[in-house]
Amino acid sequence: MVVNAQHIKAVPGRKTDVRDAEWIADLLRHGLLRASYIPPRPQRELRELVRHRKVLIDQRSEVVARIQAVLEGANIKLSSVASNVVGASGRDMLEALVAGNNDPLQLAGLARRKLKRKQALLEQALRGQVGPHQRFMLASQLRQLDFLDGEIEKLSAEVEERMRPLQELVERLDPIPGVGRRTIELVLAEIGTHMSRFPTERHLASWAKVSPGNNQSGGKRRSGATGKGNPWLRSTLVEAGRAASRTRGTYFSAQCHRLAARRGGKRAAPAVAHSLLVVMYHLIKKGTAYQDLGVGFFDERAREAVVQRSVQRLERLGYRVTLEDWAA
Repeated sequence: MVVNAQHIKAVPGRKTDVRDAEWIADLLRHGLLRASYIPPRPQRELRELVRHRKVLIDQRSEVVARIQAVLEGANIKLSSVASNVVGASGRDMLEALVAGNNDPLQLAGLARRKLKRKQALLEQALRGQVGPHQRFMLASQLRQLDFLDGEIEKLSAEVEERMRPLQELVERLDPIPGVGRRTIELVLAEIGTHMSRFPTERHLASWAKVSPGNNQSGGKRRSGATGKGNPWLRSTLVEAGRAASRTRGTYFSAQCHRLAARRGGKRAAPAVAHSLLVVMYHLIKKGTAYQDLGVGFFDERAREAVVQRSVQRLERLGYRVTLEDWAA
């Protein structure tokens, strides 16, 4: 039986190393140990593939950051003009720099699509001095980037093949704001498709550690910080929460702006991640389609309080406010 060590620690008793195994066996005999969930083999294999892909994606981000550092060392500010340094236009410019072309005008002429409108800015950003060792480093980093892109593509193809039986579920979760296919694949690989192991959405949020901590003693509430849960699931959900908060006209954007004003953006992102996980739980368990509550959900929920605060704020600025209901 695989159990959580934290559960054993909570039971009072002998904790010496000599009698530790004896004590665990005694707890098991009396039924005081609860077995941890072990997913079936197909889900464990999918987990390993998805986690390995995430590691490679993180490594790719590190390579891109090192490319930007080399360019900054050569006084080339390409990242201040182009949103993606290793995009189609940026890749052409980098390969030209590796080939020995330092002419800012010719490098700026390699821009494509929307980046063509920034010719003047590109010429200024590409005016630098690239040394031989920097060309060598850029060439090595571009090769490493190509290798990682190829491996990520192969892993994505393998994951997509294994996720084919769950295509209907993936399509049902796809309309959630800020949630892409890779996010869905990782979430399903970590929590599975059968929600019977989680009696409520609160159990799932607590297991994933995207809910406030519950640390009370003597009637006093201590730290409410979230604990250390599944790092793969938590980081992916927080990243999706930040993406959902940037969408327009959605419930999650309204939730993030509402919380960020009081608690700050770093605390708002985990709260949005918690809401995303709750939504996924219900969509998986009940088989329903996603319906966004809308950007005005919180205002409609406390309509009178919003009106009163708005009137008081205008009156403090020296205005006389008269309200008229359009519906009337």
